[in-house]
Amino acid sequence: MNLNIPESEKKRVVIAGGGFAGITLVKKLDSKKFQTVLIDRNNYHQFQPLIYQVASSGLEASAICFPLRKIFSRKKDFYMRVAEVLEIDGNARTVHTTEGDINYDYLVVCAGATTNFYGNAHLKEAALPMKTVEEAIYLRNRIIETYERSLTAPEDQLEGFSNLVIVGGGATGVEVAGVLSEMKKYAPIKDSGRDLRAKVKIHLISPGILDSMSDNASVKTTEALSDMGVNIILGRKVVDYMDRTVIMDDGSTIKSELLIWVSGIKAVTIKGIPEESIGRGGRILCDGYMKIKGMDDAFCAGDISLTSEEAYPGGHPQMAQVAMQQAALIAGNLNAMHDSGKLKQFKYRNLGSMATIGRNKAVADLGSVHLSGFIAWIIWMVIHLRSILGVRNKIIVLIDWIINYVNFRSSMKLLLFRGKR
Repeated sequence: MNLNIPESEKKRVVIAGGGFAGITLVKKLDSKKFQTVLIDRNNYHQFQPLIYQVASSGLEASAICFPLRKIFSRKKDFYMRVAEVLEIDGNARTVHTTEGDINYDYLVVCAGATTNFYGNAHLKEAALPMKTVEEAIYLRNRIIETYERSLTAPEDQLEGFSNLVIVGGGATGVEVAGVLSEMKKYAPIKDSGRDLRAKVKIHLISPGILDSMSDNASVKTTEALSDMGVNIILGRKVVDYMDRTVIMDDGSTIKSELLIWVSGIKAVTIKGIPEESIGRGGRILCDGYMKIKGMDDAFCAGDISLTSEEAYPGGHPQMAQVAMQQAALIAGNLNAMHDSGKLKQFKYRNLGSMATIGRNKAVADLGSVHLSGFIAWIIWMVIHLRSILGVRNKIIVLIDWIINYVNFRSSMKLLLFRGKR
C-alpha cells in the first residue's frame, strides 16, 4: 500500500510534520522545481503559543487551528496526507507510515516534540499535559469539572479540589498559572451557594521561573504571579502523584485533584534514524546545513532538531522562530541545489522572546530592551495576532480577546464530557 501520490518528473520532497517548520518549508519550496508531500497526524496546523487559552476556555479550538490543505490550496504539485510516520528507511529512501509507504528524493523531518515526563511512567499516566489541542480541550473540561465537583464535595475533601498544581516554570507554566489565578477571581457563585474563591490556591512548582529569558523577566514575572496569589515553589521537583497527592523530592506534599504538567518537552521518536544521530532529549543531530548526520538527502528542522553555533553551543531553543528560520534555510538550500547554487549554513537570528502573565501583564526581551507590564502585554497580543493563520481566525481571536477582557466570567463555560482519559 502507498500514499497514492502521482509520479512527477520533478524531485519529491517529503516533509514529516505540519508544525511551524513544516508549513514554512512548504511555503518556501519552489513548486516549479519540486513535488511536495506533507505528512501529519492531523489535517490542521495548531498555533501552539495559544493552546493554553483553549485549556482555560478563553478561546475555542477552532480559533487556533487551520486546515493544512486550505493553507496550500493554491500551491501546485502539493499533496497532504493524514498519517503517522512509523519508520524511515534511509537506504531505500522510503518513509513508512500508518497509511502506507512513500519514496522520497529529499526528506525533511519536522515531527516536533512531545511532553517530557523524564521517564516517570506514573506521572505520565496521572498528570495532565498540555502540548496539543486535544490535550488542552481535555484539560479545560477537567478544570471545569473540578470546579463543579468542588461545589458538592464534603468539607474534609475540599483541600484536594482547592489546590491546583502546575509543574513547570517556562512560558507555558507562567501563562497557565496566571490565567487560572484570574479564573478563580471571576468564578460564578450566584447559584452555587458556596464561594470557594478564598480557598482556591494555585501552586507553581519549578526549579526557576522563565530561566530561558532575562533576569529582569524572571523577577518581574515572579513578582506579578505572587501579587496575583500564586504560590511559587522554587528549587523543588515533583517526583510522584499518588492518591491525589503531589509528592516533591524533599518529601513535602500537596493534596490536589488537578496536576498540570508543563515541565519540559522531548523530541518525538522516529525509527530508522541512526542511533549515533540521536542527541540530548532525543533530538536529531544536524550539521550546519540542517542535514541529519549519518543520512543522505535527509534534513531536520524545529523542536526535533539539534544543531549548534558559537552563541548556542548546547543547541538552539525549541521555539517557533527557530523552527521557521531553520525551515526557510532548508527550503532555500534545496531550491539552490536544484540550480547547483551555493548553500548557506544556519545562523539563528534571535527576534526576542516574551510571555504573558495575565490581563495587562506580560514580559518581553527584545534584544537589549526588556519590557514588562501593559506595554509588553500589548506587544505580545499584536505579535501573536499577526502570527495566526487566516483572516477569519485573526478576527475570531481578536473578538474573543475583547469579550474576555470586558467580561472574564465567560471563561467558565461548558463541561463537554466527564470521566477519565
